[in-house]
Amino acid sequence: MTVHLLAGGGTAGHVNPLLAVADRLRERDPDDTVLVLGTAEGLESRLVPARGYELLTIAKVPFPRRPNGAALRFPMRFRASIAAVRSIIEERGVDVVVGFGGYVSTPAYLAARAAGIPVVIHEANAKPGLANRLGSRWAAAVGVAFRGTRLRGGVPVGMPLRREIETLDRLAVRDEAARFFGLDPARPVLLATGGSLGARRINATMVASADALTRTSWQVLHITGSRSEVSDPGLADYRMVEYADRMDLALAIADFAVSRAGAATVSELSALGIPAVYVPYPVGNGEQRFNAADVVEAGGGILVDDAEFLPAWVEAELVPLLGDADRVAAMAAAAASAGHLDGTDRMIALIDAALGGGGRDGARNA
Repeated sequence: MTVHLLAGGGTAGHVNPLLAVADRLRERDPDDTVLVLGTAEGLESRLVPARGYELLTIAKVPFPRRPNGAALRFPMRFRASIAAVRSIIEERGVDVVVGFGGYVSTPAYLAARAAGIPVVIHEANAKPGLANRLGSRWAAAVGVAFRGTRLRGGVPVGMPLRREIETLDRLAVRDEAARFFGLDPARPVLLATGGSLGARRINATMVASADALTRTSWQVLHITGSRSEVSDPGLADYRMVEYADRMDLALAIADFAVSRAGAATVSELSALGIPAVYVPYPVGNGEQRFNAADVVEAGGGILVDDAEFLPAWVEAELVPLLGDADRVAAMAAAAASAGHLDGTDRMIALIDAALGGGGRDGARNA
């Protein structure tokens, strides 16, 4: 029996691939133990127990960005976090630490190194975070979602995807998806989404362009997110919803997409062969532009700056594209060539290789 400690959390970008790997480990060998390391404040505090896994929490100790009281307290608090993980490793007989980034991953990597057990890392973003950059220095294996990710020892494995996406037969469920959203399965569908909270620029431009888009003979499925400030244009071929609790069906019926370029979104669209216009989130470190780079280079996506995604751009670029069925089909094939549906299995293979088939003792003696 192998004991896996999966470390990560804070955001869906860390938690969802972690849960995909956890589920596959449990499915493959129910006798194995899967533990999850996170914080009490992150998204994992709700999602991990709900999925049936034991969540072990440590204090959230962010790296200080400026000299202040928190910076003075950081070394002692950080050492305490490492010691807490080391205790978990010893008390629970952990064989391998699998990290997905986030606050808890750095102390987990350091504790695993001190305990002499292997570290395996998955980096979901094209621009790696601090924790994974540090851990990759001694990790037994490093999997990355995107080919262009610069991380020591990184092997492209794709994104570990949710089971409902990994096994989605888009053609088989297209009729069901059409009924669910009130669309015609015989006509193409443009999906627009900015994520669960929405994207102001995407929402505003899509609504302003609603008439031009529906004149193309395409239908529009617009998921606005919870913070939307736009109103439904009320057109027959335009479906606006705030939230889609069956996102698998939204992806099943989508023939083209307009979206942000979060790592999970790019990975799911590419894996399913859905071409897209990517409008990266304009705030932060610019990582979303890098997330879309592989599929854009392959020809399966178009990158448009947030400030440039305006009704005039839609009229001049997107509307003619949607009218060119051959180009849409070519982009779909190119998107699929840049994606991976088997990211979970590829990541599991890295874990198995790091363990060397010998469990705790075998890993230490390898």
